[in-house]
Amino acid sequence: MDPLRFTDQMGRSVSINYPPRRIISLVPSQTELLFDLGLDEQLAGITKFCIHPAAVYKRVTKVGGTKNLKLDKIRDIRPDLIIGNKEENDQSQVEELMKEFPVWMSDIKDLSDALEMIEQLGELTATGEHARGIVSQIEERFQSLPSYGRGLNAAYFIWKDPYMLAGPDTFIDDILQRAGLKNVSISSRYPEISPEELRELDPDIIFLSSEPYPFKDVHVKEMQRICPAATVMLVDGEMFSWYGSRLLQVPEYLRGIHEKINSNY
Repeated sequence: MDPLRFTDQMGRSVSINYPPRRIISLVPSQTELLFDLGLDEQLAGITKFCIHPAAVYKRVTKVGGTKNLKLDKIRDIRPDLIIGNKEENDQSQVEELMKEFPVWMSDIKDLSDALEMIEQLGELTATGEHARGIVSQIEERFQSLPSYGRGLNAAYFIWKDPYMLAGPDTFIDDILQRAGLKNVSISSRYPEISPEELRELDPDIIFLSSEPYPFKDVHVKEMQRICPAATVMLVDGEMFSWYGSRLLQVPEYLRGIHEKINSNY
């Protein structure tokens, strides 16, 4: 294997032995992507949240959580490439790993960043043609989405106690816009919000995500008491926040969301 240099999405130069043979992925959506790129055998370490695909989860060594990594386990694996994300991983732990191993970081705020990441990981892992094929399919499926013109206001909840929304300049916000919805949260990326503030925003739609907080039916009823006029629904957080090959499924999922919305308007 020969050392080659690549630039990650944070603008850092990363030198790796190419192609990498022992890869650790610190982000669930990127783990799924690596598997779909045919890198099952090269995956040597994943986080406890990298639950897809199930076969990889069962087989591969777990190196802790996305923000609580077990550095000793990572050192035992002796990876020749670690793949992480600026937002999902703890900065201090990532910086510690950078002192010892090649670490390639993604930085994703919209669909364009995600497609760039997929292509770059393809080049990084000698699966460029396959990665470009996935990107092409994702682009085609998003381009085939109808032009949703209602412009209904949506609040997308990611947490409870305290309540937190996905705000502007986030990947979730970009997906909401592509679904033809206006995000009611415009103050910060992940603002806390009180029931009183939510009433004042008066959203047409309230999405309660399955992750990172696992909202349930009881929370739907709670939200309906706060905003009786809103359509409240549980949604699959992976479809709004996973930015790897899962994006192949997102356009069809958004169509289903709109069918539910249209039944109420």
